[in-house]
Amino acid sequence: MDNGALIDKAELEGYEVLVTTDQNMRHQQNLGKRRLALVVLLSTAWPRIQLRTEEIRAAIDGIRPGETRDVPI
Repeated sequence: MDNGALIDKAELEGYEVLVTTDQNMRHQQNLGKRRLALVVLLSTAWPRIQLRTEEIRAAIDGIRPGETRDVPI
Protein backbone atom coordinates (compact mmCIF):
# COMPACT_ATOMS: atom_id res chain seq x y z
CA MET A 1 0.00 0.00 0.00
CA ASP A 2 1.46 3.38 -0.92
CA ASN A 3 1.37 6.35 1.47
CA GLY A 4 -1.55 8.05 -0.28
CA ALA A 5 -3.68 4.92 0.01
CA LEU A 6 -2.60 4.48 3.63
CA ILE A 7 -3.68 8.03 4.50
CA ASP A 8 -6.97 7.59 2.60
CA LYS A 9 -7.70 4.39 4.52
CA ALA A 10 -6.75 5.92 7.88
CA GLU A 11 -9.08 8.88 7.28
CA LEU A 12 -11.87 6.57 6.14
CA GLU A 13 -11.49 4.57 9.36
CA GLY A 14 -11.69 7.76 11.45
CA TYR A 15 -8.06 8.18 12.47
CA GLU A 16 -7.01 11.73 13.26
CA VAL A 17 -3.23 11.28 13.62
CA LEU A 18 -0.74 9.04 11.86
CA VAL A 19 2.55 8.41 13.67
CA THR A 20 5.37 7.37 11.36
CA THR A 21 9.14 7.19 11.04
CA ASP A 22 8.90 7.87 7.28
CA GLN A 23 10.53 11.30 7.05
CA ASN A 24 9.72 11.56 3.34
CA MET A 25 5.95 11.20 3.73
CA ARG A 26 5.50 14.94 4.37
CA HIS A 27 7.13 15.67 0.99
CA GLN A 28 5.17 13.02 -0.87
CA GLN A 29 1.70 13.95 0.36
CA ASN A 30 -0.23 17.22 0.46
CA LEU A 31 -1.58 17.10 3.99
CA GLY A 32 -2.97 20.63 3.93
CA LYS A 33 -6.28 19.37 2.55
CA ARG A 34 -6.46 16.32 4.79
CA ARG A 35 -8.37 15.65 8.01
CA LEU A 36 -5.38 13.65 9.23
CA ALA A 37 -2.31 15.02 11.00
CA LEU A 38 1.17 13.51 10.75
CA VAL A 39 3.64 13.01 13.62
CA VAL A 40 7.08 12.05 12.33
CA LEU A 41 9.48 10.30 14.69
CA LEU A 42 13.03 11.16 13.68
CA SER A 43 14.40 7.75 14.65
CA THR A 44 13.45 4.17 13.84
CA ALA A 45 15.18 2.71 16.92
CA TRP A 46 12.48 1.28 19.20
CA PRO A 47 14.63 1.48 22.38
CA ARG A 48 15.09 5.23 21.77
CA ILE A 49 11.43 5.76 20.85
CA GLN A 50 10.28 4.04 24.05
CA LEU A 51 12.17 6.63 26.11
CA ARG A 52 10.37 9.55 24.43
CA THR A 53 6.72 8.62 24.87
CA GLU A 54 5.89 11.85 26.71
CA GLU A 55 7.23 13.97 23.84
CA ILE A 56 5.34 11.84 21.33
CA ARG A 57 2.14 12.15 23.35
CA ALA A 58 2.57 15.95 23.56
CA ALA A 59 3.02 16.14 19.78
CA ILE A 60 -0.14 14.10 19.24
CA ASP A 61 -2.16 16.12 21.75
CA GLY A 62 -1.19 19.47 20.26
CA ILE A 63 -1.50 18.75 16.55
CA ARG A 64 -4.34 19.82 14.24
CA PRO A 65 -5.64 18.27 11.00
CA GLY A 66 -3.33 18.83 8.03
CA GLU A 67 -0.30 19.60 10.22
CA THR A 68 2.99 17.76 10.40
CA ARG A 69 5.07 17.72 13.56
CA ASP A 70 8.54 16.23 14.02
CA VAL A 71 9.60 14.55 17.25
CA PRO A 72 13.40 14.55 17.57
CA ILE A 73 14.58 11.30 19.09
